[in-house]
Amino acid sequence: MPPRRLVLAALTVALVLVSAVGCGDGGELLGAGATPTATGPDRLWPGLRPASSPAWDYEDGESELVRGITAPGDDIHKVDPVAVVRAEISRHPGAYTGAKATYRETVRRMDDCGESATTDSRPATDGETVAGGRCPVLKTYYRDLTGDGRDDLTLGFRLLPGNQTAVRVYTFRSGRLVQVMSNDDAVTGVELAGRSVIIRSPSDIPAYEYRFQWTWDPEQRLMLLTHDEMLRTGDGKHSKRPSPTAAPSLSPSLSPSASTP
Repeated sequence: MPPRRLVLAALTVALVLVSAVGCGDGGELLGAGATPTATGPDRLWPGLRPASSPAWDYEDGESELVRGITAPGDDIHKVDPVAVVRAEISRHPGAYTGAKATYRETVRRMDDCGESATTDSRPATDGETVAGGRCPVLKTYYRDLTGDGRDDLTLGFRLLPGNQTAVRVYTFRSGRLVQVMSNDDAVTGVELAGRSVIIRSPSDIPAYEYRFQWTWDPEQRLMLLTHDEMLRTGDGKHSKRPSPTAAPSLSPSLSPSASTP
């Protein structure tokens, strides 16, 4: 072998040895400590007779037809959100009208929303409500939550005189406006993610909050409550979760009750 190649070969071997020593010093495996013993789930009371029906009506498997509200080409952007809220009030007078109605103050403040407050032509003046001032109807949001390629309407309005917020989702189905999700609660935040609506609510326990995830189910043609959990927020603040005020059932089912999984 020529002397030049011998020198290059020797240098290559030296570099490989140095690299190997460096990698060994900096990349050696470190112990992670003792691994806890895995324990499998234990089934309790295997002889207990399984329940065949829920103990309470969770009202998470119903849809409601909104009569009298249409839009050209079923364009949900053309729907007046104030008209939608007024339609709900008229369908459920027991909850909204009358001196002892649970949400009577919501009705009083609807006068501050005006006759029409479609967000396409009348944007929110204060960033939160469609008409500003004391109007309880919140700014609307549009996203395809049902997976049909068309936007759906996510609408919120304050349930007064308490501190709860109504969150609703609407879609057009064969020329008819249909409510496919309904949730009333004390709300600290609402998010849209994929085909889901995520609602955050305060908890009685400091540094924790409730999170409810409603997800579109194409078979039931509804948004169902798929996750209900308490999660740690880590802020250490105590936020009292108010007890929800008992209210009459608001929505007769458009679908048979058997649609609830």
